Order: sequence, then C-alpha cells, then structure tokens
Amino acid sequence: MTLELRRSLTLVQRTHREGGKDVADPTLLVAALAIIRNPWFGRGHVEDLGPEIRDQGPVLGRLLTDMILDVTGDRLEGYGKASVVGMGGELEHAMALTHTLWFGNQFRDAVKAKTYLAFTNTRGAAGAALMIPLMDKDDAGRRSHYQTIHTVVPDAPAEDEIILALGASVGGHPHHRIGNRYEDLREMGHDVDNPAGV
Repeated sequence: MTLELRRSLTLVQRTHREGGKDVADPTLLVAALAIIRNPWFGRGHVEDLGPEIRDQGPVLGRLLTDMILDVTGDRLEGYGKASVVGMGGELEHAMALTHTLWFGNQFRDAVKAKTYLAFTNTRGAAGAALMIPLMDKDDAGRRSHYQTIHTVVPDAPAEDEIILALGASVGGHPHHRIGNRYEDLREMGHDVDNPAGV
C-alpha cells in the first residue's frame, strides 16, 4: 500500500532560562512529525502487518531522521520516538510502525547510537498529546539527558491517521543536578561494571 503523507512538521525549542536562572548553553530540543493515513484503517482485523511495516517504515524513518539532522547536524546527543493513532485505528497500528527496525534503525544508524530509542505510543483524537521521551543516544544511565518533548497537532490525528515522531536533543535538561544511575548504584553498594551481579 502506498504511503499517504498528509503533512510533516518540525518543532524546534531552545530553553534560555529555567528555574529563574539563565542557561549558559541553551538546550535544543527538536521534534520531527509525519501525519500519515493509517494503512490498516477500515480493513477490519489485519493479522499480518508486516507488508506495510516493511514498505512504509524505512521511508518514514529516513524522512524524519533527515528532518532532525537538518537542525541538529552531528551535535545530536539525545533521542526518542513516539506515535499517536487516531480513534479509528488500533494502538497496534501505531506500534507496528514505531517498534520496528525498519523504522527506528534509520535514526539509530544515522547517529551511530548505542542505546535503544525511548518511546511512547497512544491512541487519541485530533489534538491528543504527543510526548516524545528522550535519553542519551550512547549512555542510557546519563540522567542529564532524560527529557520529554510535549506537543500537539490541533487537527491530527484524524480517525484514519497516525502521527509518527522522532525527537532529539542537543544538551541535557537545564541545570541538571540529579546525578546519574551509576552514582546511585555505587551508593547502594553495587558493582557499577557489573550492576546485575553476574
């Protein structure tokens, strides 16, 4: 089935001041969104979602990755993904296009990431909240890069649509001072090089 792309959007956010204090190097958050027609809408229960995943996933992954990198270049540090399916579709439809290497590895490979892509998937009407969780692309325990991009598209998703999104950051959240996972593990007496004790 041919990809039907209604709109693509890029959101760029720079934080210059937080908690009453200037941010010396403003944090940059970027979201790239694609609003597409749900390829499974109106077809009843489709058991095999694979053909559309393999056909549309790489195209959407490349499109959104290019949109992100047009803003961040090689400075990207944090990343994540999200989707919202319209009320006429199944949550599985949004997840099918989000949770596949055909989609996500376009981004991971382009930025040479070592961690998995943090994610959210929801179902909602037009104007539903879209939240993209971010984490460091190379170090999942680096809490300075735990951030969330929160936005809405007033007229999407329609009941027959899916919003797919990638998010990225340059810099951690402003004035981060909660430490990282490894400091907690050390204080709790765990071997940081072998946190599972194996």
